[in-house]
Amino acid sequence: MVSICFYFQVHQPERLRKYSVFDIGNQRNYYDEVKNREVMQKVAKKCYLPMNALLLKLIQRHKGRFKVSFSLSGTAMEQFERFAPEVLESFKALARTGCVEFLAETYYHSLSFLYNKEEFDEQVAAHAAKIKELFGQQPTVFRNTELIFSNELAHHMEEQGFKAILAEGADHILGWKSPNFLYTAVTAPKIKLLLKNYKLSDDVAFRFSNKGWNEHPLTVDKYSEWINNVNGNGNVINLFMDYETFGEHQWEDTGIFEFMERLPDDLLRHPDNDFKTPSEVAEAYEPVGVLDIHNFVSWADIERDLSAWLGNKMQHTSIDELYRIRDKVLASGDAQLINDWKKLTTSDHFYYMCTKWFSDGDVHKYFNPYDTPYEGYIAFMNVLNDMVLRVKAAPEKTALQLTEQPSKLLVTAPEGKKRW
Repeated sequence: MVSICFYFQVHQPERLRKYSVFDIGNQRNYYDEVKNREVMQKVAKKCYLPMNALLLKLIQRHKGRFKVSFSLSGTAMEQFERFAPEVLESFKALARTGCVEFLAETYYHSLSFLYNKEEFDEQVAAHAAKIKELFGQQPTVFRNTELIFSNELAHHMEEQGFKAILAEGADHILGWKSPNFLYTAVTAPKIKLLLKNYKLSDDVAFRFSNKGWNEHPLTVDKYSEWINNVNGNGNVINLFMDYETFGEHQWEDTGIFEFMERLPDDLLRHPDNDFKTPSEVAEAYEPVGVLDIHNFVSWADIERDLSAWLGNKMQHTSIDELYRIRDKVLASGDAQLINDWKKLTTSDHFYYMCTKWFSDGDVHKYFNPYDTPYEGYIAFMNVLNDMVLRVKAAPEKTALQLTEQPSKLLVTAPEGKKRW
């Protein structure tokens, strides 16, 4: 038997406007709300609404045998509430089917695990609380920003009570091993590791409409055959991709929606196939081996490392300066200042500063609202400089005052543990 596990990432950042040096000390409207609204409503129309409707139809058609999972960043959920409440309602409709799992992640889609574990834990707790509030689920499976993963992260999340974690099935960490089984990290024997089958995932996410690909066009019959061939040589095929694959990255006229509508019917004809959510996969299968992933791995770019966000001096300087002022920002007790600071932790701000070229560079330019990476750096640092002025102007709260007005949110972790 082989289980198909669909996981879709849903994220929209709070994009900064082109904040100039002349705005520092004079303007606190950091965000390009016109652009944020425009992008959200465009993607809602092209992807979120039609794809959510399709998934709901497939779940109903197959009477619960078809299942998927999502990770929705906090910044995406907030923008649903502001700009596209109908999208949020469509996700709630999916949640009510009992066939859709919502995973845990950092609220602000941040790199906080790399820089401040306390901030990371706060963001994971805030995100879990938001998922519980909107969808009535308590996440038990964790997915870090852009599938960034290491032994250290596995150990940390095992201590937090999570039962599974997602990661990239990169060749350099697997070697001869297959991504179609479960593993554990050498530092965390209890938490199960689900690895993305990047070949089969990227066949849909990146190559579907590529007429230069030797397998184009990708038909349902062909793709189903590739998945069916895993029977007897794997337990699960983890198909992890950006949700915007459907309708935004792969436009409707490529046939991507028709492909997805037919795929479950075709796969379920095979008696040994089924669909499972990540938590169901973790319950159904035992790990077959242990992986030692000392260096961070991600699902970004050819290298599958951190270079998309931390590959040059601009990126390092900006993120170092951001986390350097964290304690003073929190000590100010200024809720708006704290919220603005947390929005700056979103990984996209550093992604926009990437100076890579070649094939990865094309991807980076597609997602960049700035004309150059340097413009992204200048806007970010100008906002950060204004924030430093606000920190200096804010009276620092005493420890007692901060205790009386806590910025942390207590939630119940998996397996009954408590975490801040």
